[in-house]
Amino acid sequence: MRATYSRWTQWLPMAALAMSTAGLGAQQPAPQKPVAPAQGDPIRVRADLVTTDVIVRDGRGQFVADLKKDEFEVFEDGVKQSIVSFTLTHGGRIYNVAAPPPPPAQEGIILPPPRPTNDAAGRIFLIFVDDLHLDFRNTGRIRDLFKKIAKELVHEGDMFGIVSTGPSSLAIDMTYDRKRLDEAISRISGAGLNPSDILDVPEGSQGPPEVRYRAHVAFSTAYDILKKLEEVHNRRKAFIYVSNGYDFNPFSGTRAKLENERYGGTTEDGLESNPFARQGNQFSEADLASELSELTRAANRANTTMYTIDPRGLTGGPDLDQQVDTVEWQNHVRQTQDSLRVIAEQTGGIAVVNQNDFVKALKRIDAETSDYYVVGYYSTNPDPTKRRRTLEVKVKRPGMDVNHRTSYTLKPLPPPVVPK
Repeated sequence: MRATYSRWTQWLPMAALAMSTAGLGAQQPAPQKPVAPAQGDPIRVRADLVTTDVIVRDGRGQFVADLKKDEFEVFEDGVKQSIVSFTLTHGGRIYNVAAPPPPPAQEGIILPPPRPTNDAAGRIFLIFVDDLHLDFRNTGRIRDLFKKIAKELVHEGDMFGIVSTGPSSLAIDMTYDRKRLDEAISRISGAGLNPSDILDVPEGSQGPPEVRYRAHVAFSTAYDILKKLEEVHNRRKAFIYVSNGYDFNPFSGTRAKLENERYGGTTEDGLESNPFARQGNQFSEADLASELSELTRAANRANTTMYTIDPRGLTGGPDLDQQVDTVEWQNHVRQTQDSLRVIAEQTGGIAVVNQNDFVKALKRIDAETSDYYVVGYYSTNPDPTKRRRTLEVKVKRPGMDVNHRTSYTLKPLPPPVVPK
């Protein structure tokens, strides 16, 4: 499994190169690396272009495509910002591109202006197949979902890439060739853990060890891809995240009972059970929330919208061959669905969970990724040390419904270089 993960990280630089050479819209100026000032040198401040997608709809839910740059207002932490770049994408095509000016000049540093691009490519989709968290018995249903994605979502002119986390072994570079998507569908297969795989394995210091390991592989793979997507600008980047979701503490009651049977003793009888089996798992929900937060922060920094899809659809009780209490099964399903909701809602997307009408959901994703504005500004936040910034976008035209991401988090500054 570890060798498999390294293969995906090797794919990432090639994907970034493919996206950059294909002319994916006007690029933002590269952020200036902080330089430790020598004695007497001026202190240089980094100026980064901040961009955010904005979807504006009228009272009937129709996208409003005739708004002008001066009809938008952007506020960061309550401070009004000056919009320097403005792009309208309507029907998947780009119009009225207003490229940003170069960042404020810094004393002693002269950079050539970026070369403009003439490409008007379509949308960008990264299809993330988390087969480490997809049930093998649902493989037919999963492939049917991807056939719907190929038909309803990815159109001619759209650029897409496909990555899987497990044995489906998918690592398709960013491409316009839709035949590659058809080829990938036949290779997709679920490889998730079933309840017996979780219950029959002795506990680790943080619960079932394979549960967290697989989640970390999925999160690490997605995180590295998002870091590469930061290099693509002035496009609405959609991250289609197909997974059954995450639960760091599944079937806790049944597992505790089995552990007591293995080691002897039960807390209900007043006897001491194995005190180390659950010691590190009592904060499992907080641990999961923390890791999901890191993932969504990376997506917001990359201005990438994540759409999560659970192929299970409407879920009932456990299968007859799974010796799991019905209440615990329902709690597990709810936890996994909630994790997918967090990923989507914190990045401006939607979570397609606990529903069987995938076509309707895909058409909504198609609409949201076809019609949008991208506004950009150089931050004039009065507190440059504040990492998390809140965003608010307003439209002067009355009666408009404005949808956009509500915050982003700055990258941590690299540690200062200490001369040897």
